[in-house]
Amino acid sequence: MTKQFPTIQPDTPVLDRVHADLACLRALPEDDLQLLADELRQFMLYSVSKTGGHFGAGLGVVELSIALHHVLNTPEDRIVWDVGHQTYPHKILTGRMDRLATIRQAGGLSGFPKRSESPFDTFGVGHSSTSISAAMGMAVAAGRQGLDRKVVAVIGDGAITGGMAFEALAHAGHVRPNMLVILNDNQMSIGHNTGGLATYFAKIWASPTYISLREGSKRILEHVRTAWDLAKKTEEQMKSLVAPGMLFEELGFNYVGPLDGHDLPQLVQTLEAMIELKGPQLLHIRTVKGKGFSPAESDPVGYHAINKIEAAADSAEPKKAPLPKYQDVFGTWLCDMAAADERLVGITPAMCEGSGMVRYAREYPDRYHDVAIAEQHAVTLAAGMACDGLKPVVAIYSTFLQRAYDQLIHDVALQQLDVTFAIDRGGLVGQDGATHHGVFDLSYLRCVPNMVVACPSDENECRQLLYSAYSHAGPAAVRYPRGTGTGAVIEETMTALPIGKAVTLKKGNGVAILNFGVLLAEAKAAAEALDATLVDMRWVKPIDEDLLLQLAEHHQRFVTVEENALAGGAGSAVAEFLANAGAQVEIRHIAIPDTFIHHGSQSENRAAAGLTTDAIIAAGTRSSTRDAVVSSIV
Repeated sequence: MTKQFPTIQPDTPVLDRVHADLACLRALPEDDLQLLADELRQFMLYSVSKTGGHFGAGLGVVELSIALHHVLNTPEDRIVWDVGHQTYPHKILTGRMDRLATIRQAGGLSGFPKRSESPFDTFGVGHSSTSISAAMGMAVAAGRQGLDRKVVAVIGDGAITGGMAFEALAHAGHVRPNMLVILNDNQMSIGHNTGGLATYFAKIWASPTYISLREGSKRILEHVRTAWDLAKKTEEQMKSLVAPGMLFEELGFNYVGPLDGHDLPQLVQTLEAMIELKGPQLLHIRTVKGKGFSPAESDPVGYHAINKIEAAADSAEPKKAPLPKYQDVFGTWLCDMAAADERLVGITPAMCEGSGMVRYAREYPDRYHDVAIAEQHAVTLAAGMACDGLKPVVAIYSTFLQRAYDQLIHDVALQQLDVTFAIDRGGLVGQDGATHHGVFDLSYLRCVPNMVVACPSDENECRQLLYSAYSHAGPAAVRYPRGTGTGAVIEETMTALPIGKAVTLKKGNGVAILNFGVLLAEAKAAAEALDATLVDMRWVKPIDEDLLLQLAEHHQRFVTVEENALAGGAGSAVAEFLANAGAQVEIRHIAIPDTFIHHGSQSENRAAAGLTTDAIIAAGTRSSTRDAVVSSIV
């Protein structure tokens, strides 16, 4: 058991032979497979400590990754990983070991499966619960084309709690394609039936002899009703004694497990048997998140992902206190608001830690609901609460709210229910990349009737706008970014800011810079350089129409600034209003162009999207209205 990260790159002779040659991996004898697992785990520990990144989930699937590539003929056979943060071992084994030091960096490997990166990444993924649907689609395609292709979905780490996973299970049980679903249960979900008896039955259930006997008996006995009923009842009762698989059996899957997911010989033998079976199969394995690294095993949540391990500094200078993260600003506000209003109920779809709700969950357990990875349910649950007098606050990442868009419209906004959405990770998030950038929320929120949408520019404004949104009797959203704030003084007193009213921070000449959200520092620097008027807009919906008309009378050009997609965003709201009002003013937009921004640091993301001071200055000084609608593209 390793207790600390390797400081020098470990020797990995077996891994060096096989990481780019899967034929060599498939030919490895059983003893060498275990050596490979040990080397792979040590290399992961060393590499991720140097780069940072997702950590615990990958350590937990080292043996499974090896077994899959040992048994299957990948990439011809398909492996579909769920969520994707568990795929570092898979990437290492499929020719990307030498590039792992670039993971999640600009121009480097993605932290998730990505089809354009490797043919072994059969399906791109960053959100959860998609694997069974995608794998089923591939299995159906293989069947239609007459291909003897094996298709495996690996789902776990909470993803099985997503409703989409059960929709796919139910459909697969009906269509019955040839596919294998591996449920990677890392002791955070489903059953505790482990041990010798369960392993024994698992081996039997996976064997062709048992399958033949069971199916043959059913064909014979189904014509004798009494004997058939007795045999079926006896089988179900026996299996319920040793496995939590009745649900999957009822959905139409042949269930095998639970097995020890770190027992390589057993995994290999079971996979070899199960991939030859026809119809939908489900293998349930038990793994330990963070396996092989004792701190991660003890704290799987804290070691879900890690930052780069920096060398200790020799400087005697005292360290500055870290700036608060926006998620912690929200968490503090939530606790303060809950103390003031007993109607408040906090809801999150499996993001307690990420959304800053740990303290709230501890202090108000009876008013806290973690609904697991079920964003649709989270929103409609809040709607139901609001119907009967509670004041729900849904803490949710921007990209995860996308998954509950119909519920936001149909269940909340249409009925004008009093639900507050605290939307974390609004804007560009950095190393997690395109799957996690929250760059569409202003566009998809402001087109919904009855919605109120705010975008604070610093920590204190975040706190005050959360209070303002909560005080509003109707659906309201506050979106704020990932990471630390600006160092603004946070006022303990909560003040409801006027909804739809902006604040002018600087008066200037000719150009008015309208800032929406956390790019205020860049906008302020540009305003100084241009002697421009600077406005902190605060609200995207409703927009401050009176101020816009006043500014249009005294300025020749507006420059809108936002960390959101150009199409339909805050700048579009300004342009639409001015056009309808007949105001004659040039408008330039600083926003994210019509492209997906790849992974890198947040500053690199913003530079790639053109969200910089220089871009704002250029938009304010360029003479032609035709050649610079979006300065970041030109």
